[in-house]
Amino acid sequence: MTYSLHSEASKELAEAAEFYRERGGIALARAFLNEFERVISLLERYPELGTLASGGLRIQPLRRFPYSMVYRPAREGLQILVIGHQHRRPHYWKGRV
Repeated sequence: MTYSLHSEASKELAEAAEFYRERGGIALARAFLNEFERVISLLERYPELGTLASGGLRIQPLRRFPYSMVYRPAREGLQILVIGHQHRRPHYWKGRV
């Protein structure tokens, strides 16, 4: 299975990695990106793993970092719609779906 990133999710991923690079150094930024890849790999194998939300969306938290991925399993692969901080601006992304 493959995945695609919504353009806003791609920005969120880059911004979070940059935040961790600035605050904790390159090793922390890499750890964040490695965790993202770990979750992607897990979801590619088990697309129904995340908590079911409205509209067929699923939410899967990252470990060690206060971020969650909002995604939709689809025939052509996972659609990653959001990589959002768990404590900032709840549901700001609702207009993406």
